[in-house]
Formats: sequence, C-alpha cells, structure tokens
Amino acid sequence: MRLQDSVVILTGATGGMGQAMVAALCQAGAQVLLVGRQTQALEAMERDFGSRVSCVQADLRRPDDRARVVAAARKLKGFNLLVNAAGVNHFGLFESMDDSAIADLIDINLTANLQLTRALLPLMKSAPQACVVNIGSTFGSIGYAGFSTYCASKFALRGFSQALRRELADTRVGVLYLAPRATRTEMNSSQVNAMNSALQVATDSPEQVAKQLISALERDLREVHLGWPERLFVRLNSLLPSLLDKALRRQLPTIQHFAAPPVMAANVVAGTPVPTETLEQRS
Repeated sequence: MRLQDSVVILTGATGGMGQAMVAALCQAGAQVLLVGRQTQALEAMERDFGSRVSCVQADLRRPDDRARVVAAARKLKGFNLLVNAAGVNHFGLFESMDDSAIADLIDINLTANLQLTRALLPLMKSAPQACVVNIGSTFGSIGYAGFSTYCASKFALRGFSQALRRELADTRVGVLYLAPRATRTEMNSSQVNAMNSALQVATDSPEQVAKQLISALERDLREVHLGWPERLFVRLNSLLPSLLDKALRRQLPTIQHFAAPPVMAANVVAGTPVPTETLEQRS
C-alpha cells in the first residue's frame, strides 16, 4: 500500500500509541482523520500536524457518534485505510471485576470496532486498494493471568480479523492484524509496570509499534506479531500450550501479588496490599 496516496481514519488517536501512529502516518505522506474522546488532545494534534489531519470527537460505543465518523468518512476523498486502535485495558484478578467493567471493556475493544468497520466497509470497497487494520496484542494469542477479559477481547479481535480477511478475499480490501507486545504507554498502571519490571518483561515504545505498522502496510502483510521471544511464545502456545502453562504457572505468585485487590492481596503475599485496578483508556 502506498501510504502517500492513502486517506486514513485512525481511532484511539489521542492515546500514546495512537499519537505515535498519527506521527508515523503523516510522515509517510498520508492524510489522517483523527477519532478520539479527548477534545483538547485532538485540538492539540490538529495544531501540531496542520493540514495533514482533521478530527472527529467521538465515543465509538454510541451509535450517533459512529454515524458522525461515517459521515466524515464520506466527505474524505480517497478514504482507503481504517486503523482500529481505540481500546482499554484492565489488570486485575477476574473474580474482582464487576459486570459493568466486563461489559465496558468488551464493548470498547471489540463491539465498537466491529460496528464501525461494518459501517465503513462499503466506502472502502469502492477504493482501488484498501485495508482494515485491527490493533491487537500478544495477549490475543496467549491467555495471561491478570488480563482475562482483555485477552478475551483480543482473541476475538484476532478471530474477527482472520474471518473478515477471508470473507473479503475476492475484493480489494485487505485486513491486517497487528499484535504489539508490552508497550510503554499511560495505558499501563503503576502495578503493571512494577509487575513487568519484576518479571523482566521486555517493552517497546509507541514509536517502535508505529514504525512496524508502517512497514506492515507498505509490505501488504496480513498478520504481524511484534517482539522476540513473544513471537516464539505465540507459536508454542498454538502448538504446545502445556509448555506455556508450566512456564506461566511459575509467574503466577508474582502476577497475583500485583493484580489482587487489597483483601485478596493480603492472603497472597505478606506486605503492603496492592490497590484494585480500574479500566484504563486508550482513545
């Protein structure tokens, strides 16, 4: 895909990863419609990138807001690239989540992405070449303790990407699933950062992820998993999941220490209780 000829809709534009993607896409020559919930951040990016960008403030869970994004897309000459990067994360033990938190995470990470993609597909199918990009995660291939609902949403997004790619095989619309590993953004809480440090988890910068996005688009790739040994673990989990079960079992006490709410944490490990996590936004 020639990005200098592309007109992009990018959701989650005001998050750390989203902002890095905006910068990379603009540098590659694309025009970008920024979609996010944070009005001030959108306005700041519009000042920074000038005529390269335009903005729509929207909460994609709301039908009226999705309709405004579609209406803006119809006015874009040459729209051919949708990047679904909006999402939230939750770190904590699954039994500590309430119904509304589960529903909200699935709604943002999965349902809203599917609904927006469906609404924009007719426009994309009329382009000479087009692509839907779904930003997933290593946790869309490896179920990881402390991220159960997040994993559920990303596993589903990966399955959706594969199925949609096959459904559109006789069209000019491709589907790219890009799966970053742990990335240094504000989406991660202090507990997540502390756990990653304790477990010596390698992390990437948002700029590194954005660079890989540009490379994948230019090479017309369809599924990309970032990081080593994460790519190996994804493969092993597919072929020999019992090996990952044993390896991750050894990490469980550390994960429980950082993920447990105060009452449970006191029973997991002696010392200062760990606060309960809440939803963290990337939009």
